[in-house]
This record gives sequence, C-alpha cells and structure tokens, in this order.
Amino acid sequence: MPATTRRWRSASWFAIALTIGGVLLFVRLGEWQLDRARAAQELLDAFGAAQHAAFEEFSGVAAAPPTARFPHVRVSGRFVEGRGWLRDEQVRDGKVGVEVIDAFAVDGSAALLLVDRGWIEWTRTADAKPVLPPLPAGEVSLAGVYAPFPGSGMRVGGNALSAQKVWPKLTLALEPAEISADLGRPLLPRVLLLDPDPASGFARTWTPAVMPPARHQAYAFQWFAFALAALILFVALHWKKVKD
Repeated sequence: MPATTRRWRSASWFAIALTIGGVLLFVRLGEWQLDRARAAQELLDAFGAAQHAAFEEFSGVAAAPPTARFPHVRVSGRFVEGRGWLRDEQVRDGKVGVEVIDAFAVDGSAALLLVDRGWIEWTRTADAKPVLPPLPAGEVSLAGVYAPFPGSGMRVGGNALSAQKVWPKLTLALEPAEISADLGRPLLPRVLLLDPDPASGFARTWTPAVMPPARHQAYAFQWFAFALAALILFVALHWKKVKD
C-alpha cells in the first residue's frame, strides 16, 4: 500500500490575494472595535467623574462646552411654565417610563436651556399624561451635569411635535432643531441632567447611551477569530496529502 505524506500545493495568486485581503480586513475591523471600546470606556469614565466633580461657572461653558468632558455646573434662572416634553419609552430596571424635559430661562442668556428633571414610571395611555411633580416657581438655582443631547437612533414619520397641541408633548427623539422650533427660541447646545434628589420624585441615574465596552471587545474577538480562520482555511486547502 503506497505511503502518504503532506506536501505544499502551490497557491494561485487569486487565493493568496483573497486570503491576505481578508485577513487584513478582519484585523482592521477588530482594531476598530477595540478603538470603540476604549472610546466608550473613556466616555463612561468622564461621565462618572463629572457627577462628583467640583462645580464650574456655567457662563464659561454654556455656549461652547468642552468636547472631552461634561462640566458639573450650577445655573440660575426660571423654568418656562407650560413648555415641556416627555421622552417616551425609556426603560429602567425593567419598567417603562418617560424622561421629563423642561425649558429653562438662564439668567443673562437669550437661548433657553433644556433641563432633564429625571425619569418617572409611566405606561402610555390613549388620553392621559403622567402626573408629574410640579415645577419650582420663581427664581431657582439648579445643579447638574451639562451633557450632550441624547442620541435618537433611527426615526420615521418626521417631526411629531408640530402636530401636538397639548403640553407636555410626547417624543421619542430630543432633536435640538425641532425643540427650538417648538419654542420659537434658540437653545443652548447641551442639556442639564439634574443631580440626584430623593425628594424630587424622579429617578436620576445618568448613563451615556453608548454600547458597553465589553460588547465592542466581543465583536473585536469575533473579527480576529475570522482572520485566524481565513489563515487556517488557506493552509488546509494547500497542505495536501499525496501518495509517495
């Protein structure tokens, strides 16, 4: 019976190019996911640090906030009565509710500030809005994190605010241009996320809406595994058994 051994079979240029291209692509995608994991972790760290940082002067960051961090500020002014929005379908601890957003007139500023008062449990019904804790009246001082507008994801149906006549208005997205048009006033470029207050009636556990770093790392592992699989497949197809 003839003996068999393994010998390398010459690969075509197409197979070599396809393998090298695939490996480089998979490795680059893996590195991209690792970069996103690092960016997400830096964002979470910066956001967590902001909530315990010393207060900054709001006038110094109001119109041009720093891109790499989230200032912890105090701001004085008055709430604009009867101008609010309910960011619908916000889930916390397995419960559905809304985030309550109100317009705030900052002392000395022509642009209005949107203030996220926090989350409250509520399930949408046909004719009723949730019962909300009342707005503070008169001049007040607020404390919170000055954070970017939350991402709205994919949207369909256009601007839903213009068709609503009863306040507070329901919305899934917090789009600055639409809110500004709703108010007929310019807006400051960020939202104030109020500091926790057990007496407020709202839940205020703030976390940026980003994919967890661990998930990015898992995707990176998958891309690197594809690169390794491409190399193994190339070797398996060209390292053939032959008869002596």
